[in-house]
Amino acid sequence: MYKNSYQQGSSPYSSAPVSGTPREIEAWALTESARRLFDAQQREDIEALLQAARLNWRLWTIFQAELTAPDCPVPAEIRANMLSLCNFVDKQSVALLAAPRPQLVDALISINREIARGLLHAPEAAVEPSSQPVAATV
Repeated sequence: MYKNSYQQGSSPYSSAPVSGTPREIEAWALTESARRLFDAQQREDIEALLQAARLNWRLWTIFQAELTAPDCPVPAEIRANMLSLCNFVDKQSVALLAAPRPQLVDALISINREIARGLLHAPEAAVEPSSQPVAATV
């Protein structure tokens, strides 16, 4: 499911991977979003920062929708932890969009990088077939 979301022609990602597991694609999306946030922060480019924040928020909204689906197979504890992160990202994104300040981005960058790292380095045995939402396996 995530793979198709990232590969649509209207995707704001300029170099989305054309193949890979859902885990790899989600990790890539998180890393790419963190890179865009960091780049805009370093350049102090408010417009680019707002664009990156909106894109990141959209990505986390996808995770949130999957985690709240009635048929979500993710264990309750992991789902609760991920939904807490989604809630934090929502609040941080609203604060950033309301008053764009580059220093508000650090937490979003850190979260994206850590979740991506977990997706790429989590033991394969702990993951069910690729249809499982992978963001929640961290």
